[in-house]
Amino acid sequence: MKLDDLRQGVGTLWDSVTEGWERLRQGAAGALTRYRPEHKASLPAPDEVDDASYLPSASWAMLGGDVFEDDKRIVVRLEAPGMNKSDFDIQVLDGALVVRGEKRFERESTEGRWRVLQCAYGSFLRTVPLPVAVKGDQARASYRNGVLKVELPKLTPGRPNVTQISVS
Repeated sequence: MKLDDLRQGVGTLWDSVTEGWERLRQGAAGALTRYRPEHKASLPAPDEVDDASYLPSASWAMLGGDVFEDDKRIVVRLEAPGMNKSDFDIQVLDGALVVRGEKRFERESTEGRWRVLQCAYGSFLRTVPLPVAVKGDQARASYRNGVLKVELPKLTPGRPNVTQISVS
């Protein structure tokens, strides 16, 4: 193997890692959500948890989501496991779907120690930009198997707008 071939292989590998990291960063930017525990939350104290990265005052987690559009509606799905449907407050505000909620911590019923505590608990806010205007007063939401699904009828039904832009 020649030195130039090795350099090209390393360059290709670096480009691939860089591209993958950028796609992860862009995709996670909207999904990364801060959870703020209430002062009265029953979260374990730091001395009750062996996990060195545990900070009860500030938790971050991915609140992954999908946005689907067809001729008549926008459908937003957010993964929010461990909650009840009554834990959500959902609004359409200024061209975005705003989802507030609170994920509560449940203590175990026996004595013991927490070895790892990686789930996020507390109140959160997630804003999902909507690609078109919707009829917020006709929206429907459901929560099943840890997934919040919000269906929003379009204000003006029709196919998604695609505008071709020529390069000069």
